Amino acid sequence: MKRIIKELHPYRSIHEIYSRYHRERNTVFLDSSLRNSLGKYSIIGLHPYLTITNDGETLVVNGAPQDEDFETFLRRYLLEHLDENETDLPIVSGAIGYFSYDYGRKSAGISSRHRKEVEIPQCILNFYDDFIIEDHQKKKIWLVANGKLQKSCLAVEQLEREIAEIPRITEDHRAYEITVIPNFQKKDYLDAIDKMIQYIIEGDIYIANMTQQLAIRSEKAPFDAFLKLRRINPSPFGGYLQYGDFQIICASPERFLLMKQKKIETRPIKGTRKRGETPQEDAALRRELEQSEKDRSELLMIVDLERNDLNHVCVPGSVKVTELFAVEEYATVFHLVSTITGRLREELTAMDLMSAAFPGGSITGAPKIRAMEIIDELEHSQRNLYTGSIGYLTLDGSMDLNIVIRTALHKDGVYHLGVGGGITFESDLEFEYEETLQKAKAILEALT
Repeated sequence: MKRIIKELHPYRSIHEIYSRYHRERNTVFLDSSLRNSLGKYSIIGLHPYLTITNDGETLVVNGAPQDEDFETFLRRYLLEHLDENETDLPIVSGAIGYFSYDYGRKSAGISSRHRKEVEIPQCILNFYDDFIIEDHQKKKIWLVANGKLQKSCLAVEQLEREIAEIPRITEDHRAYEITVIPNFQKKDYLDAIDKMIQYIIEGDIYIANMTQQLAIRSEKAPFDAFLKLRRINPSPFGGYLQYGDFQIICASPERFLLMKQKKIETRPIKGTRKRGETPQEDAALRRELEQSEKDRSELLMIVDLERNDLNHVCVPGSVKVTELFAVEEYATVFHLVSTITGRLREELTAMDLMSAAFPGGSITGAPKIRAMEIIDELEHSQRNLYTGSIGYLTLDGSMDLNIVIRTALHKDGVYHLGVGGGITFESDLEFEYEETLQKAKAILEALT
């Protein structure tokens, strides 16, 4: 059946539209609630016809275990089902899902001495029959129906009918008590940072990302927490992913990999300051971040790592640093950001790019493999989803993935939140610990 793409009339805000579907298993919402040059589109994926999961040992396709490994199957499927996108929309056919940090750790051959904080697959990718996409710049909603599960004309009619019946959503403003249980005591975390600095002094690494995990008990429903989070802390790479027995609530500010027509962009973040209470304090904290030699050197090391990763798969000479020390503003923090671009070699695919670059350098360290080994030694649990990636892979060969930070994973009544930061020789132990708490601020507020 021929694909149908149709503009929705009358216009409805896409987060209101998603309120109709957020309870349905395997529905996802990639949410650009911060409307800037990065956050041009938001995407809802509905009605998957192909579900691929990887638990670290076995590939499962539509519920059936396979002998083939995850990467081989996905690479073959993407090549055998090429589907050109002749529109300006970011996706008309393809998959949305996540890759956990532990998927990247295992792919790199790094075993873990830790137990899992929570049991979820290492990866889930759903290939969707239908998409709802908002172009925030044009304030238009597009319905995309591919016709695999039912005729595309019927699918569009059904979407229009369902959207027309959606009531105006109201946010839950009740106050909820939360209980926060960190997997580090403060002294233990400071000792771990100090040990990481010793590894730097001894020449094992130049920089590494040290994190702690918070388990948060709150009776607030995940979707209500998401609605509050996107209001108080809008982000360009957020989302809500509903997998039935667990949900993901994301407000990430960081793009990991964008590729379109072989052109690649990665935007590592290194350097954080809280927002000020007054305009004067805000400006002072912004200047402090701009002028911080520690944060600039930290970001520069990660830029070099990302350039090296991209050079393994890009056309020689195409990898460029187009922006080095930009300051970006978010509701609770400032971030220092760089942009690196390149062009993927013609014979390679999105999976080759993933193999070369995942997990991101900004949340591992340099050299990457040794940093990941030290991370597993010093942290108290497997990272799971935290510092992995959420996003899409299209059947025309494009991709857009974030870094999973400012993200809560909800399962069995508990929210799991990772927070951390980059450690260098110049790191101050107390400052690094306090920075992790600052990064937790928006999620904790959303759960109250």
